[in-house]
Amino acid sequence: MTAEPVPGAEPASATVPFGATSQLPAVGTLRLPARIHVGYGTRAQLPVIAAIHGRRVLAVVDPFLTGTPFYTELIGGMTDAGLDVRVYSDITPELPVGTLDAAGRTARDFGPDVIVAIGGGSALDAAKLIALLAAHGGPLAGYYGENLVPGPVVPIVALPTTAGTGSEVTPVAVVSDPARELKVGISSPFLVPAAAIVDPELTLAVPASVTAFSGIDALVHAVESYTAREFDLDLGATLPVFTGQNALIAPIALRAAAHLGPWLPRAVEEPGNRQARHEVALGALLGGIAFGATGTHLCHAVQYPLGALTKTPHGLGTGLMLPYVLDTIRDAPGTAARIADLDTALGGPTRDRVVEINRRIGVPATLADLGVTRDQLPHIAELALASKRLIAIAPVDPEPEILLDLLHRAFEGVLR
Repeated sequence: MTAEPVPGAEPASATVPFGATSQLPAVGTLRLPARIHVGYGTRAQLPVIAAIHGRRVLAVVDPFLTGTPFYTELIGGMTDAGLDVRVYSDITPELPVGTLDAAGRTARDFGPDVIVAIGGGSALDAAKLIALLAAHGGPLAGYYGENLVPGPVVPIVALPTTAGTGSEVTPVAVVSDPARELKVGISSPFLVPAAAIVDPELTLAVPASVTAFSGIDALVHAVESYTAREFDLDLGATLPVFTGQNALIAPIALRAAAHLGPWLPRAVEEPGNRQARHEVALGALLGGIAFGATGTHLCHAVQYPLGALTKTPHGLGTGLMLPYVLDTIRDAPGTAARIADLDTALGGPTRDRVVEINRRIGVPATLADLGVTRDQLPHIAELALASKRLIAIAPVDPEPEILLDLLHRAFEGVLR
């Protein structure tokens, strides 16, 4: 379900056929929640959907929401429906692994039938990992990597309050482990929530910087998904969680870009613009659906060490890198045609449109603007290359010299 467009609202999303001009792969993979609702007012579905799974509800709630009218409405609605609701809001930024192991033990003692996740990407990721620990026990480190979750987790109903991460529909959650230099991902189809409720009303009070950096990350999801490498999959074996470019996802990635490109700047500049908020929420949801199957590549591979070094928001880093990554991959086989498709979706040359969007929403133009120094670039490249899953999805074979060239251009602000 979707909201009715606001009469007279501009700009309209670009018109893109449900398909692409470049050749689609022959094989497709799609893993999604059983239910997805999007549009103003859809949060009213929460008690109905939660009750499908049972009476005992663990609500994992972003601490910034406690005490707000939305918190009262959502928790009160489930309680009024006769559900036994326990709230957990002790969510630490960056999700240190030790805090999640402790939360998992608490959840296991409560024995929830369903976990309701309300908040930004960290809250949704925390809920996924608590659901995992409640079902299978810890420690969490035993699940690092891909396809190591042994079976279904406690069902999750996800309500994002930001538009960007797509965690409400993806099979991955990310934690911080003090023993490791970078954040660590846990990826499994079993982590895909049972239901996603995307109500743009929940994003109206989000600060402009959060709207900007989460929103540009959603556009990166769409672009990197659409330009992902096509894998030669062994269909007789367990598939990787992220399967590269595939036939079912390509049209969705294009639609995500078409919603986000025209409307993200408006959502940042006019935070009360309900149409803009709807379009960005829908685009972010579609971007999550897209990369949840294909994966992301170079922007994210660089951002993990970059974010650790500069302590800057994730989307700021991926958005900053996107124009330079587009230059790096444009000559890869088949990529020029895909970028042409994105040009149509965005209403102009993709790289130039991203540069314009970044300027309007406040994403810095260079790595130097973040305080990165030239002598740090080789170490960033080394750590980026260590993200083998992300690197493998890139349409180019990123040898060290290619990564270094990418980083030097991003440092100096040089576009080809």
